[in-house]
Amino acid sequence: MHGIQALIFDVDGTLAETERDGHRPAFNAAFAELGVDWHWDETRYGELLAITGGKERMRHYAQRYDPDIAARPDLDTLIKRLHAAKTAHYVRLVGEGRLVLRPGVAELIAEARAAGIRLAIATTTSPENVSALLDASLAPGSSDWFEVIGAGDVVAAKKPAPDIYRWVLERLALPPGACLAIEDSENGLRAAVGAGLRCAVTVGEYTRGQDFSGAAAVFENLSGVSLAHLQP
Repeated sequence: MHGIQALIFDVDGTLAETERDGHRPAFNAAFAELGVDWHWDETRYGELLAITGGKERMRHYAQRYDPDIAARPDLDTLIKRLHAAKTAHYVRLVGEGRLVLRPGVAELIAEARAAGIRLAIATTTSPENVSALLDASLAPGSSDWFEVIGAGDVVAAKKPAPDIYRWVLERLALPPGACLAIEDSENGLRAAVGAGLRCAVTVGEYTRGQDFSGAAAVFENLSGVSLAHLQP
């Protein structure tokens, strides 16, 4: 139907506004837990989102703002420990019902399922974060609705590199023209377009004002957006 055989969703900022009230406090909790004297306020975190991937974001921050941490011989180990602690804190916040889906997301997913359109995820966040968010905010077990979940470190190059979308397309065994990506950021849009996909953008709280040139459509959110609005 509608020329679309699969929808490929980004997660953070696209399915839910997870960054400010989910990932950011989870990072701060991890820093406090492991005795790292960092605190990311909302403005700083918005700036850091230009760096895709949590581990990459921490490494960048250390190199730019904390040379003593950056020079530690155990930096790689520290970043892995921080990221694991951050994931645990994020999953806890999600489980407490702190994060909800953005308007229209659940309805579009339900329409796609009813129409027999396949669902997939392409994100830089960890698989645990994806499952926790979907199961808590969409429906228990809803992560199983997504045939392919490309998440975390399954590819080395993060968005805006197109690698994660190519990875998902390969496993869906579909050409780019049969799929539509849904993103919230310029980096995500560039990744999708770089893989040959059409991409609709639902503008996020941290991505307003970014360059969405080349998007198939740009929406404030997905409220009222149906498959008919997304077809080629």
